[in-house]
Amino acid sequence: MNYYGILGVVVILGLASVVLARYEYQHPQHHHAQPAVAPKIGTTWYAALGVDNCGARVASLPPGTSTGGLSLLASNVIKVAPISSADAGNNATLAQFSRENAGVTATATNLDLTTAHGHLRLTTGQRCAAGTPDAGKTGRVVYAYWPTLSSTTPTLTTKPGAIKLARYLRVTLAFVPQGVTPLAPTKATLNAMVQVAVTPTTTTTTVPVTPTSVPLTPTSVPVTPTTAGPTTTVPGSTSPTTTTPKG
Repeated sequence: MNYYGILGVVVILGLASVVLARYEYQHPQHHHAQPAVAPKIGTTWYAALGVDNCGARVASLPPGTSTGGLSLLASNVIKVAPISSADAGNNATLAQFSRENAGVTATATNLDLTTAHGHLRLTTGQRCAAGTPDAGKTGRVVYAYWPTLSSTTPTLTTKPGAIKLARYLRVTLAFVPQGVTPLAPTKATLNAMVQVAVTPTTTTTTVPVTPTSVPLTPTSVPVTPTTAGPTTTVPGSTSPTTTTPKG
């Protein structure tokens, strides 16, 4: 009896597993997998970037070619558009942005940036360069970020991997003395960020225009030549001379 009972349980469990598998196959939306953390692949967000070198703003970094979905556009606008798990979800960080863009190297103690005037290399412990507001003071690499457009006080960190890129995030790469709050991204960068975010992306389709050849049939207007009659030479008439007899 135990033997047959076990066989019966095995059969019941087998049928139940087949029914469950069939249901899951036909209703994939009911799977209880955890949803992906934003930004997901296919998402497009924009953030604002600033660079503070000892109290002096660095001009906009030149846009470059990204190896992933985190790229730098004109006016220091960061485009967050993940294309793989490497830069999606919790991996969409400032550190990953640095890895995907050759012109931006950001670590806990170093900044190496490609600017319009060449490379800018800054390392914690250096002194601020002459000509900057904090010239002569010892600087450190630090990152400041404002999570939203309404944020007034930034969060500071030396770990770029701790800053997750988000929609309308403001973030500054800074080299400033200890205790100095980095400058926020410029208003021009914010305006550019908002502008590109609200401008719909349209695909322009060029419709080939086939020229219509309209044969031009010359309109022949018959010209009736004027036939001049034969020219008749009329010999000059000599008026008769009237002789008046003398008297």
